[in-house]
Amino acid sequence: MSNSHSVKPLIAEALTSPTTQKCEGLTTLELAQALAERLAIAPNDWHRLKAHRPSRAQEQVATALVYLLNDQPQEALLRLQQATGWLDRSISAPPCPTHGK
Repeated sequence: MSNSHSVKPLIAEALTSPTTQKCEGLTTLELAQALAERLAIAPNDWHRLKAHRPSRAQEQVATALVYLLNDQPQEALLRLQQATGWLDRSISAPPCPTHGK
């Protein structure tokens, strides 16, 4: 695991950036939803990224945050478990259902 001291400067920089200041009018849920939308794998990128572990984990973590902010902890936990599975390689992408037909 990385040292928490190395993360603190990244967080401090993010909190004082001009982009963060532009987002001040948004709710936490709106920010999380925007992040989830940004990190969602688009249909045209699906085949290229379906097995890309960092992309899949990012997508699941962002979705988990949206569920948690909507007071749905069980759904959030499921998404976090999926993210962990992508990162620890305990899950893999299923084959495309349209191939082989």
